[in-house]
Amino acid sequence: MLKIFLWLRYLGKRRVVLLSVAAVAISCALLITVASIFTGFIDAFEQSAVNSLGDVVLSPGGDIKDFQELTSKIEELNDVAAAAGTLSTQGLLHLGKGNVRAVEIWGIEVQKEGKVTTFENSLLKGKAAEPQAEGNATEGYIGIGVLAEPNEQTDEYDFNAVETTIGRQAVITTGSGKQEEGGESRFRRRTIQFVITDVVFTGIYYLDSRLVYLPIDRLSQAIYPEIEQPIARQIHIKLNKGADTTTAIAQIRKVWEAFASEKLGWGQMQIQWAKIETARQMQARYVGEIRKQMGVLLLIFGVVSLSTVLLVFCIFYMLVEHRRHDVAILKSCGAASGTIAIIFMGFGGFVGVIGAGLGTVLGYYITKNINAVDEWIRIIFGLKLWKASVYMFSTIPNEVDWQAVVWIAVAAIIGAILGATIPAISAALTRPVNILRYE
Repeated sequence: MLKIFLWLRYLGKRRVVLLSVAAVAISCALLITVASIFTGFIDAFEQSAVNSLGDVVLSPGGDIKDFQELTSKIEELNDVAAAAGTLSTQGLLHLGKGNVRAVEIWGIEVQKEGKVTTFENSLLKGKAAEPQAEGNATEGYIGIGVLAEPNEQTDEYDFNAVETTIGRQAVITTGSGKQEEGGESRFRRRTIQFVITDVVFTGIYYLDSRLVYLPIDRLSQAIYPEIEQPIARQIHIKLNKGADTTTAIAQIRKVWEAFASEKLGWGQMQIQWAKIETARQMQARYVGEIRKQMGVLLLIFGVVSLSTVLLVFCIFYMLVEHRRHDVAILKSCGAASGTIAIIFMGFGGFVGVIGAGLGTVLGYYITKNINAVDEWIRIIFGLKLWKASVYMFSTIPNEVDWQAVVWIAVAAIIGAILGATIPAISAALTRPVNILRYE
């Protein structure tokens, strides 16, 4: 009780100690905010891959004929919820006279894509179109960033203007190669006319600014006019909740190997080249680089935060110098030097706990309201810090990384104790006879 009494007394009487509390709190809040934003960005990036591709992606490195039979066999597995084939290529989108831009074209199974990815949830109208009757115009879906650019100040799209494009005619120009006699390949231009059925807004600028989605059978017909059945180059797979990923991938590989051997007539070497991996694993290299950058940034801020230890040392040294009279009285009453040292080191830990607690609360509120902070900075200073065209996402990730919070808080408490160690030793070495001689 005596220790707690002295800690509270020093905290209330010596307001300079509050400066050390503030330093610990600010350092904690800074590190928590940085760690949370980086971790949130990584999580959002990995989740965006899952939302766009599904849980598992089968990439055989070649054309898959009769892919619908393959997806049906994959869907029979206990761990698989749905599977859909996709086909991708490059092309030019013609939206009107003089309005031409390069895009990436994804051929999808329109009705099945919503079961594997979040495609339907990304549509402005909210539901994929029913398959068109033969002879009717082909339905197509365009990323919102292809049709418009976000406002420079607000970083938001004009949705009302974008929605006016729905129902308009558009033309895609792409191409296919045909093997001619003599071994030469000749490029053939192909055009696909379609109606803009809906606009896709995923919130991921990289996808929204370059993707056009068409029915896979229509795109396959344009690229492979000599082949009747549609072709896929990837199979996107959605797993059931709670499914073991490793087991599911092993089961999918067995189905793929049997299909490729029996239906496609592929050799064993070509079959083994097929990649079957999770959407998160496909982003592992990029994520690894982001984690390195996060580590470097946290290290820099951590070194800067070491000034907190020096500040605690200076403040506690001043405190010991001004409270040597208290130390002398305690020692004259029989307190051991170790007890004196523990009192001041404990006070350092007490300051660290308070500072870490305040820093955690501050870091939590800054992280949770980081988008509001960004908006206020834009309003007051006219400066937009987070732009979707640069950072990929339309909003700043604002989930708190609680694992990082624990480590940062513990480090802050240890740092405060270390800062108080030397002053505590100095107090423990105080000789009461020298202090009380003239009292």
